[in-house]
Amino acid sequence: GEESLILLDGRHEFPFSFQLPQEPLVTSFTGKYGSIQYYVKAILERPAAPDQSVQTELQVISHIDVSSPALLTPVLRSQEKMVGCWFFTSGPVSLSAKIERKGYCNGEAIPIYAEIENCSSRLIVPKAAIFQTQTYLASGKTKTFRQMVANVRGNHIASGSTDTWNGKTLKIPPVSPSILDCCIIRVEYSLAVYIHIPGAKKLMIEMPLVIGTIPCIGFSSRNSSITSQFSVDMSWLALTMPEHPEAPPNYADVVSEEEFSRHVPAYPPPIDCEEQLCCPVFAYIQEFRFQPPPLYSEIDPHPTDVEEVQPVSFML
Repeated sequence: GEESLILLDGRHEFPFSFQLPQEPLVTSFTGKYGSIQYYVKAILERPAAPDQSVQTELQVISHIDVSSPALLTPVLRSQEKMVGCWFFTSGPVSLSAKIERKGYCNGEAIPIYAEIENCSSRLIVPKAAIFQTQTYLASGKTKTFRQMVANVRGNHIASGSTDTWNGKTLKIPPVSPSILDCCIIRVEYSLAVYIHIPGAKKLMIEMPLVIGTIPCIGFSSRNSSITSQFSVDMSWLALTMPEHPEAPPNYADVVSEEEFSRHVPAYPPPIDCEEQLCCPVFAYIQEFRFQPPPLYSEIDPHPTDVEEVQPVSFML
């Protein structure tokens, strides 16, 4: 307030609170060439004495919801590069990459889908990295600082070979959220998938990223990815069993008629097919009923009339 206050000797505490402005505030940030800081400052004015002041930094976070439709759209890029020097070309190297959505939060793992084809004569290495770009604007001038915050490496790809990343993950480390609506400092992120080619400039694809603060609660893109993988993994369902599988030989052909009649099981009456198919189709397996083998016995059922006795010798 404007009124003066006389304090007696001793310790005094005054609780207070501030209402933050209604307009959006830029997220606190400290970068290479500048910073965005908020702090609370307390001043003690004393008559006939210098003022005393203390200040405490205040962290402000402008929330970004990665569930917004603009950040849930997938990003796809592709590029090709001819490897060689002057007229001595060895062949092209092609790269296509995709991410399921544009927005992620700290600690999330980004699944990367990529296809690499090496038609050159060199051994190449695919890699992926997350880059942070800081842009400073003041007095009509612009200054930029770019750094890598996370990376992952793939396997070597020999000449004439291809490789596929079917959801290779790259985890986002603890970084500052994206700052996109500030007139003096911008903080942007991108996911780069690139190929290191010995003796040539690397082939790179960059896809924009937005690091938010509110995690994604929708799984539409994830479900679509799982569905696509499921259709590939379950392609064996297209292979059908033969309508009439070949049965093993009938044991009636190898045993006597009397022995065969003793081992024929009494089958129950046939069941209606409609009742059998009430269960799921993949859980139902048609039972093939074949004749069982005859019972094993050490007694010969057809002994000979004359028993031949042969001497047995033992050697110690």
